[in-house]
Amino acid sequence: MNTKFPLTIYYDGSCIVCATEIDHYRRLQHQGRLQFVDITAPDFDAAIYGRTQGAFMARMHVKDAVGNFHVGVDAFLEIWSALPNRGYRLLGKAIALPGIHCAARCGYALFARYRRYLPKRTRCQGDNCALH
Repeated sequence: MNTKFPLTIYYDGSCIVCATEIDHYRRLQHQGRLQFVDITAPDFDAAIYGRTQGAFMARMHVKDAVGNFHVGVDAFLEIWSALPNRGYRLLGKAIALPGIHCAARCGYALFARYRRYLPKRTRCQGDNCALH
């Protein structure tokens, strides 16, 4: 993994699980390698990135410094590579293994599909919050 920093993390700030995890990453000493964008903010415009709001809401997105998007489990692998804690890098290497990566992708797909039923962290209004 030849990650180019900084990474921009596009996250659902209305999702209690998503926002809690992002809050955790914010508190870590990441030396400016991570930037955070709440895709449920009223001024977020997915079209600027050549994607739909639905695509951003369906899966976690991370964009590296050269403009490549990493989605779903691969987004987490990129995030973990930016963190100073060696445990995250080891976790990323383990999840990147072929069989484990496949299982992680399946698990994430299930979470992404059913997260709309989780309690919301914030009340979100407008089209930026829609999960289909």
